[in-house]
Amino acid sequence: MKLFLDANIIFTAAYSEDGLSRGLFRLAAAGRCVLITSAFAHEEAVRNIEKKAPDRLTDLIMLMEQVDIVPEPHPQWVLRAERLPLVSKDAPVLAAAFQGKADIFVTGDRRDFGHLFGKTFESVKILTPADAFDAVTLF
Repeated sequence: MKLFLDANIIFTAAYSEDGLSRGLFRLAAAGRCVLITSAFAHEEAVRNIEKKAPDRLTDLIMLMEQVDIVPEPHPQWVLRAERLPLVSKDAPVLAAAFQGKADIFVTGDRRDFGHLFGKTFESVKILTPADAFDAVTLF
């Protein structure tokens, strides 16, 4: 199962050794899933860690060794994502999940993605960390 991690999931996993975001990395280390993200999401996570918890940057770097960074999405994928009811700034990140053939897009961003939780677009299901964790462990 391939999980695309939004920037907030990478940030949270680096920030706290406990919790479901870090748990997804443990599942990947155990071979239960594959983790991917975009360069944009990775850079956003790095910026936020440097700003809010610079002492956790080493953790983020270590965790990213388990994550494949997919190419930035082709404009056709961005157009498909822009047709969905979401904030335009989020379209390229979701489009990268489409192009990367993720099974699940994992985000903790309830404000921008909450209305899409549990829904599937372009074969990618949008889930919270808790639901993604359950999906992988039940797979």
